[in-house]
Amino acid sequence: MAEEPPVKLSLPLEFQQDVFSSAREEDQLVLIARGLGLLRIVTNLLHSYDAAGNNLVLLVGADDRENGWIGEALAEHAAISMSPKARGLSLVNTDLMSVGTREKMYARGGIFSITSRILIVDFLSSLLDPATVTGMVVLHAERVIATSLEAFIIRIYRQKNKVGFLKAFSDSPEPFTMGFSPLATMLRNLFLRTPSLYPRFHVTVAKSLEGRRKAEVIELEVPMTEGMTAIQAAVMECVEVSIGELKKANSGLEMDDWNLDSALHKNFDTIVRRQLDPVWHRTSFRTKQIVRDLTLLRSILHSVLAYDAVNFNKYLDTVLAASSPPPGSTRQTQSPWLFLDAAHVIFDTAKRRVYTGKINDNDAVGANGAVPESLRPVLEEQPKWALLAENEEIERDVYFNPILQDNSNGTILIMCGDQGTCHQIREYLQTMHVIPEENKEAVDGDDDPSSKPSAAYMMRRRLRNYLAWKRDFAKVSASLFAENQKSINGTSDKGSQNSRGKGPPNKRRRMRGGGAAASSTTRTANGSIRMAGDRDSHIASLLADLAPTEAEAQQKNEIAADPLDETEENFFELYEMNELVVVHPYDGDMDEHVLEEVKPRYVIMYEPDAAFIRRVEVYRSSHGDRNVRVYFMYYGNSVEEQRYLSGVRREKDAFTKLIRERGNMAVTLTHDTSGLDPQEAFLRTVNTRIAGGGRLAATAEPPRVVVDVREFRSSLPSLLHGRNVVVVPCMLTVGDYVLTPDICIERKSVRDLISSFSNGRLYNQAETMLLHYKNPMLLIEFDAQKSFTLEPFADLSATVGAASLHASDLQSKLVLLTLAFPRLRIIWSSSPYQTAEIFEELKKQQDEPDPIKAVQIGLEHGDEAGENRPFSQVPQDMLRAVPGVGGKVLGRLTLEMGSVADVANAEEEVLARMVGKEAARQIWRFFNRSVFDD
Repeated sequence: MAEEPPVKLSLPLEFQQDVFSSAREEDQLVLIARGLGLLRIVTNLLHSYDAAGNNLVLLVGADDRENGWIGEALAEHAAISMSPKARGLSLVNTDLMSVGTREKMYARGGIFSITSRILIVDFLSSLLDPATVTGMVVLHAERVIATSLEAFIIRIYRQKNKVGFLKAFSDSPEPFTMGFSPLATMLRNLFLRTPSLYPRFHVTVAKSLEGRRKAEVIELEVPMTEGMTAIQAAVMECVEVSIGELKKANSGLEMDDWNLDSALHKNFDTIVRRQLDPVWHRTSFRTKQIVRDLTLLRSILHSVLAYDAVNFNKYLDTVLAASSPPPGSTRQTQSPWLFLDAAHVIFDTAKRRVYTGKINDNDAVGANGAVPESLRPVLEEQPKWALLAENEEIERDVYFNPILQDNSNGTILIMCGDQGTCHQIREYLQTMHVIPEENKEAVDGDDDPSSKPSAAYMMRRRLRNYLAWKRDFAKVSASLFAENQKSINGTSDKGSQNSRGKGPPNKRRRMRGGGAAASSTTRTANGSIRMAGDRDSHIASLLADLAPTEAEAQQKNEIAADPLDETEENFFELYEMNELVVVHPYDGDMDEHVLEEVKPRYVIMYEPDAAFIRRVEVYRSSHGDRNVRVYFMYYGNSVEEQRYLSGVRREKDAFTKLIRERGNMAVTLTHDTSGLDPQEAFLRTVNTRIAGGGRLAATAEPPRVVVDVREFRSSLPSLLHGRNVVVVPCMLTVGDYVLTPDICIERKSVRDLISSFSNGRLYNQAETMLLHYKNPMLLIEFDAQKSFTLEPFADLSATVGAASLHASDLQSKLVLLTLAFPRLRIIWSSSPYQTAEIFEELKKQQDEPDPIKAVQIGLEHGDEAGENRPFSQVPQDMLRAVPGVGGKVLGRLTLEMGSVADVANAEEEVLARMVGKEAARQIWRFFNRSVFDD
């Protein structure tokens, strides 16, 4: 027998080998710092099982990008190892894949990445037997909370498979530090006992990355301009005041983390919203507005550093239009931060960075249409641009070492935050030596103009586009405020009614006194910010001033042209890597591929990112023959710097807490029920809560509930399974849950209830349930974290009338529903936990449902439903008004007669045989009475 080739792994660093070995040997939760190559370790682990063959390994929790990454890496590993048994990664991520196809795939074995909803249904329907699974690898372990689908999957897997392996991985330590003993709780949800922690300061990690082949990182602190510093300070003041307002309005909440430092963190608004969620229905419109404003202000903080001056001013125009109400409204519907002096500073400084000057009404446009000379563009450049264009160290190094001494390319890789910044940098690097005509005269004749990089051409072009956009913006700005109000409140349509029949919200007014500063902001009568007169004359003057010269127009066409359009069809050429500048956005684990493929000699980090620095360290330490120098750019004393340092500190603190908790954690002992005596198992199912001479019910089979497969988005099926109820997933046409042959339940969350009333879907669902089941029920389920009430006890604000009207509207619809369907029962549940208890109570002493029958109900057509068929309400209401028609008479007439016309045209004798002589006489007389008075 030929010997199988050895499995080759790509884990060059010591800490990677340690993580792999410990995870391979023992089931554990691996927590690793961001940027240390988590996916690489997971891929090697999966390949070790893939190469062995005859395995069925499930990958849970991976998103599409991670699936692509792992799939490519596994194929590459299989080719290098030349493993004949390796099958690679198979994706099961769509409902379109048939049951038969999935069954065949599972039978063949291999490594499967499956979405949680499909996997849980396949487990419960026995399409995939958990006992046949070799093992399970869970990514993003921080998402596995007690009520999540992943926790449900792991519970079923562990109940039916005690020997298969289970590995969980995460590179986000922060969620593991929230709450009481969070690490122990998370391990319990994952059915694991051992946590492995690998922070950046771990001895093995530090030794691997800080050895002889350490990456060279050079920090470049860039000072901000005066305008940027002023805007940042003003925004921070607005954030501080907004947080103070929130604390004042919500004093009963835990607000230790609500400070300026936390506000810089990207999850701050999510944290605030999560804490306010239980009382969200009682919060005032003002509080909701401030929560939204915090998101907006943090976006402005990011934009002032990332956007150029023109685009930042354009962004502020949209912010102002969305936050400023139409003329004539009161302060109550405006964002509070707009009343601060700091807001004036933000808008005023942002405009002065683009253009300055004053213009009077008298000389706005001369008699002959001449452009006033007092208005001039400023077009402040971002400080990082100049440093990017004139990096003397790189130029010096390239000049003295033109021939590479190692295996890396001479490529310069520029990494930045998003595609917008990438586009900005590419445009700047392409146009930095193009100088507009009027600027050429200002350059000394001795100097070569091309030697001084400038963004003048790019900024002038952007300003032209901005002014053209500004003309059309007034048309749409009116609707921005109304849309913003809707999204804040979520229900009422404030603002849209107020603006009806009035001018747009940024309608310009003539200022008393005849003159206004074109580059400054003013305040409206009620104290909020209003941009001063950007009249059409101002815009016209700037556009005329910025008219493109011939050279600029020619240059623009050259840059916009695509060289591939002019080439022959079959002509292609590779770029010369040594002369290439690659601009790329940060893209998580995908950045490892970028480094491996580009093999850069220089990396310029345009914006700080701790994870990417570690990726470069891992890349440099893994390749001894590739030198790389990293230039780490950041604005000094900026939010950017604070956010970076705060992020690193948070991660370090999280790992420190986890290390401390792991040291004090109790040993978990689990009781294996597989060897339980059958008699004891039988006795455990005896229902002892029987009184009043009821029969003793003892069955070895646990209770069963038929659940619609679409319901697995909620946590209720998991909680039912946790209470020893067998969950049978089916594609139901009628109802969401079938508890007994007679009880069918349609489950609605409050949000779903509102939308079902709006589109009329609920009436159809109630009608079909009444048609096929004796006891149809509507379950209205609230969130466990929110208050158990429909009534929004809003504060006395401008929206209290609208909010209470909305609530009463919902309640009146519920009353109408119960009047329309008297047999429909309504169950109110405060949380999914209580719903599971209610279901248990409803099932006591009842027969078990038949899944096959539950699926067939609603699919067949005809009169099989008999007396349970629903009847049209309007004809029934009309018949009730007829003299002699009571409850029983109505039922007989409805079953025997096809319509009201049949009843009206029936003879008295025919009616008498059905409903009796007296009732028949009254009905017949009513329909045959003359319309004229006797």
